[in-house]
Amino acid sequence: MDAQPTTAGFHDTQGQLPPMWPRSACFFANLLALFFGNEAQTVSLTAEVGEIDSYGGRLIPILNLLFRGDHNLLVLEREPDAELCRYLREDLGLSLPRLQVLRHADYVEVGRQLTQSDGQQPNAILRQFGHPADTWVDGYVTDDTLTAIAAEMGCRTITHTAASRDGNNKYLLYRCLIDRGLPAFDTMLAESAADLPRCASELASRGYQSVVLRSQIGASGIGMLRLRNLDRPEEFPAVPDYFFYEGPCLVQGWLAPGILGVRSVMSPSTQLFLDDTDVYAFDMTEQILTHDSIHQGNESPPPYLANYPGLREEMMRQADVVGGWLHQTGYRGTASIDWLVVVREGKSVPDVYVCEINARVTGATYPSLLARHLHPEGAWLLRNLRLKTPTSTKDLLAMFEGPGHLYHPGRKAGIIPLNLNFGRDQKVHKGQFLCIGRTTAECHHFLTLAEHDLPVQWDSDRD
Repeated sequence: MDAQPTTAGFHDTQGQLPPMWPRSACFFANLLALFFGNEAQTVSLTAEVGEIDSYGGRLIPILNLLFRGDHNLLVLEREPDAELCRYLREDLGLSLPRLQVLRHADYVEVGRQLTQSDGQQPNAILRQFGHPADTWVDGYVTDDTLTAIAAEMGCRTITHTAASRDGNNKYLLYRCLIDRGLPAFDTMLAESAADLPRCASELASRGYQSVVLRSQIGASGIGMLRLRNLDRPEEFPAVPDYFFYEGPCLVQGWLAPGILGVRSVMSPSTQLFLDDTDVYAFDMTEQILTHDSIHQGNESPPPYLANYPGLREEMMRQADVVGGWLHQTGYRGTASIDWLVVVREGKSVPDVYVCEINARVTGATYPSLLARHLHPEGAWLLRNLRLKTPTSTKDLLAMFEGPGHLYHPGRKAGIIPLNLNFGRDQKVHKGQFLCIGRTTAECHHFLTLAEHDLPVQWDSDRD
């Protein structure tokens, strides 16, 4: 079937920020709501990632770029870091939103109270926030709790619950690709773990040496499991029940060098913004992934685009179609399309596949908005780094500032600690570090300089 037209306009702004929301928002950093009530999956995310309650701090420098109103409120899951906020406000000259704290357990409790009450008594927790009448409510996802909070506050949500859930659903996206004639991975459906041997056997007969199991909704590698040794299903790892919370899982052939004529693969990502009428593709990045495709960072622009004439144009052609599908679900806001670009033996033009759409503020949204705001014509690199020896924010900033590597407006290159994740000792254990430069090579150079600046060792880490 040929790609179907969409009523939404599509714009490729090639690195220039689109017009963002001309409104104020109360944004709940409800990262632990990503799985729409799938609590077992939420527990797995918390155990795997660590220090997750401070991830919402990444929204502090970009919320007033995303929402251009005058009364933005960011509701975090833990107290913001005062020293990092000072750097963002005073040194970078950024406008920061008003900040409040609502821990995840309290967020869940507010939702329970609102859905079980008679609506006569205003919720005590929400009264502290205060908001103008024209404020909209938003979050990483719009779940039932966020919708109930918005109703209690007398506000609208930017996206309704069904659209937020559908926009993040990998099976619905797969159906979109098939129905609209776009390339799609070889895919089988598994109703339960008992179906995996059958699915694996079929994909092995097509030439695959491994497959990936994907739950319909997942994030940060949670809800994704790679299966090897397809002829020995008794050796497959146990699959948690939460994989099937939304229904059947996708079992897809894993494309890698040496498989089915594949010579190399790349993993770019396109940053989207959807308003009420249009879809904007405003940045193109390369994802930095582990061997099992766990996200560790991004860089923009992808260094290989110039080597493949027509590649960017094909990605934008497909982005128009799937961006239009996302718009038709009713989803509004920022999103990312993750791609797989496959170079095969004997073919000069790579194959392009849509891997998934993440319909939310993603790990690439923060650096893209901030870097394009501070240095529209430049390049950027974001890495998630875990410190082997925890340190304080003040000392961390001083380590970069001393040799002149900390980014300040007017400089063409430098390092921005975008967000910091803290342990129970209230020291920095991990952070997201944004390198801005004129070229990606300069950004990588500053990341190398950072290793020399810090007297402690670090490792790259997952998002």
